[in-house]
Amino acid sequence: MINANPRQIEVLLPTVVEHGFDYLMPEGVTLHAGDIVTVPFGRKETLGVVWGAGKANIPEGKMKCVLQHLDQFPPLSESMRQFIDWTAWYNCAPKGAILKMVLPMDDIMKEGRKGTAAFIETNINAANIRLAHLSDIQTQAAEKLTQCLGQGFSVQLLDGVTGSGKTEVYFEAIAKTLATPHSQCLIMLPEIALSIQWLERFEKRFGFKPVVWNSEITPARKRESWKAISKGDAPVVVGARSGLFLPYKHLSLIIADEEHDGSYKQEEGVIYHARDMAVARARFEKIPVILASATPSLESYHNAQAGKYKEITLSARHNDAVMPTVEMLDMRSVELERGAFISRPLRDQLAKALADGHQSMLFLNRRGYAPLLLCRACGHRFQCPDCSAWMVVHKKKGSPNQQPTAQNSYLQCHHCSYRIPFPKTCPTCQAEDKLAACGPGVERLLEEVHEFLPSARVAVMASDSMGYTEINETIRAMTDKRLDLLIGTQMIAKGHHFSDLAIVGVVDADLGLAGGDLRAAERTYQMLHQLSGRAGREQIQGRVYMQSFLPEHPVIKALVSGDRNAFLAAELKARKNANMPPFTRLAALIVEGEKEELVMKTAKILASTFPTSPQLHLYGPAPAPLFLLRGKFRFRLLIKAERQINLPKLMKEWVDVQEAPSSVRIKTDIDPQNFL
Repeated sequence: MINANPRQIEVLLPTVVEHGFDYLMPEGVTLHAGDIVTVPFGRKETLGVVWGAGKANIPEGKMKCVLQHLDQFPPLSESMRQFIDWTAWYNCAPKGAILKMVLPMDDIMKEGRKGTAAFIETNINAANIRLAHLSDIQTQAAEKLTQCLGQGFSVQLLDGVTGSGKTEVYFEAIAKTLATPHSQCLIMLPEIALSIQWLERFEKRFGFKPVVWNSEITPARKRESWKAISKGDAPVVVGARSGLFLPYKHLSLIIADEEHDGSYKQEEGVIYHARDMAVARARFEKIPVILASATPSLESYHNAQAGKYKEITLSARHNDAVMPTVEMLDMRSVELERGAFISRPLRDQLAKALADGHQSMLFLNRRGYAPLLLCRACGHRFQCPDCSAWMVVHKKKGSPNQQPTAQNSYLQCHHCSYRIPFPKTCPTCQAEDKLAACGPGVERLLEEVHEFLPSARVAVMASDSMGYTEINETIRAMTDKRLDLLIGTQMIAKGHHFSDLAIVGVVDADLGLAGGDLRAAERTYQMLHQLSGRAGREQIQGRVYMQSFLPEHPVIKALVSGDRNAFLAAELKARKNANMPPFTRLAALIVEGEKEELVMKTAKILASTFPTSPQLHLYGPAPAPLFLLRGKFRFRLLIKAERQINLPKLMKEWVDVQEAPSSVRIKTDIDPQNFL
């Protein structure tokens, strides 16, 4: 029942709450839906947003009053509030938790009480925007892409081979959008590392710097950026997935670059997929969204084939550059030298590239020096005490070509960051000098390269050992040809343009294919295809060498043949035969807590109350592959539903009636992307 008191309003708070709380408007003050206010909450003063008329039938004398209307900030638009409501519903998340991603924190709201230095360049000078030099194919694609602008909601899949110039094509859509006064564009990039070269290309093309929104920006810049975005003074914003939840005043275009990338999935806090939420936000804003990729996700590709998305293709590389050749090295017949992980054929190609003055890359998706430390005397394996994961050996900087010791190495868990010094003895049998670092990580490859290419200028790029500044410097060094060879994890596989890169070597092409993950083949193909696309992007012929023990695997065969569409068609057929996404829907429940028996009991109760229907299937509960994570035991339940089922509604109605112990947490993951 809506309360008839005109002063009573509902205020949503940016905290983990399902609904807003009722407050009174101050005497003589009129507030409207979307207004940003401060209110008393418990013993504190907190931010809130007016969500509408009050709903509780509470006497006025027992209600608290709004403290202040922060009218220096524009109200949240109706479309933004609808997006918050929908995002909370779809992801089975508290509405206040979504608002917390939208509203700035307290340090940002200090902007309302004191001035800050202006960082944001708000004026666009048309004279500084350079004309694009596009090929005929790019021009045709750009014309198709820009036809959607100003025509309401639509989804365009910009599907172009690596090196085809997708960025320059969607730059045309940005340019046309900016030609309309009071327009804002959001460009989402999945990782900070991708933004470095992108920002340089943007500034060269448009003559001004976009607003950058990611975890690396300072609180002062965040304050100024949020203010400019909310007032419509930031025409272009480039950022990570969190940029999607900013309160744009004139949002006119959203672009999700590398739309297939797994980094768009938020796994902590509110669990959501930023690509899918970008489509939803565009729908509420009644604007177009462009999804760009050389390896579209199976979901997006299927939607394009079904006509839900409009597909625009770029089938050739820019400037007549040719696609790299891909050669598989069958490691069942290629012998490795003792203690080596790089085969002789691959070594020879790296040496030839160095002699010819060209650059190379080596890829291994394993951080650190070695993925496991083993006692050769008793077989003890060093495991994290808080996670079901082996401790990874890391070498300290400045200790090349030395065996791991207590002086130059340490062990670290890559799931919880637990870290210990490298042990001198085995904790089980007390044996000394029996600890063996097993398997290669990128740090170990660095030592191996130094042995057979001692004159090469080599660097390693991995997320756990580098900050934004170091990543930036490494990419610049490759761009300026101050490096001969770059070794890295998946960070080097995406989006980078190195004009003189001739050779790409994949040390273990099979690494992502094990484990039974629904998307294992798709992800491995995407990563290795993207990695291959770094080679030969200009006038040199690129060559890719993949070391594999599974040369007959469909992913390896598809990479060698270069027939991407055949691989996607086969993968779609396999999914359809198995009645799996995108032909059905998945949701997961993660039940976790510090007491194993209590977590297991809660998971079993959940399973016993699951609604029965021929259109629904429940799998589990089962221990998660990462059964212990950060000190908490974890069980998973997987739900498969036919597409006509309202899955968020089903999940919410099922889970909300459960009375789980306070020490047990139940997390809902709609459309799960991994099963750890």
